[in-house]
Amino acid sequence: MAGFTYTTLTTAIQNYTEVSSSVLTSTITDQFIENAEFRILRDVPIDAYKKQSIGNLVTGQSTINVPAKTLFVKGVQVYNSTSASTGTNSWLEKKDESYLQEYIPAETSTAFPKYYAMFGGATGVTDTTSGRLFIAPVPDDTYIFKIHYEAIPDGLSSSNATTYISQYFGNGLLYACLVEAYGYLKGPMDMLTLYENKYKEEVNKFGMEQLGRRKRDDYTDGTVRITIPSTTP
Repeated sequence: MAGFTYTTLTTAIQNYTEVSSSVLTSTITDQFIENAEFRILRDVPIDAYKKQSIGNLVTGQSTINVPAKTLFVKGVQVYNSTSASTGTNSWLEKKDESYLQEYIPAETSTAFPKYYAMFGGATGVTDTTSGRLFIAPVPDDTYIFKIHYEAIPDGLSSSNATTYISQYFGNGLLYACLVEAYGYLKGPMDMLTLYENKYKEEVNKFGMEQLGRRKRDDYTDGTVRITIPSTTP
């Protein structure tokens, strides 16, 4: 199935449900799309939304803000230098906040960081509301850090006509929207079940691409071979 734009997806939702815009207004279908997009983001990590953020730790400060619109943190590197162009880097080990509190209960002792933990609420709108990282030991210098994270992308809307999901996972996005639509319309249960199953089938395929084929290459891992059953003569 070809990709969708905001307009063509909205039209497709109305066509599939056979309901006009007088019932499914743009406000309602926009909510379907947003719900569907967040469902996909939480079902499958998507390479297109992998991001990095670089900054400097603050000497004697045990926390840093994660980047705006962070869905989840994939890893944290810290360089043993105040410049990323020099020095070596270490990957911090992710632990629970309670582990870090036990490891270094006071912030009076400083050293090169070894662990990190997520804590605090997050709205994802700005750096100060996207959540925080607790670092231990407390840094003894303004080391460079690099956060690898999955970002929440700008969603499909009248002012954002296309997205990666709408173009490269359009059928999955459509089916997820139709699940939302039939739930809202209290439509036939068999239709809701149909599109729920179709969505899950497409997520499985998309997940194999994102988590399988995009994580390997023929030279390192060998060519993927699929068993094709032969017919019995």
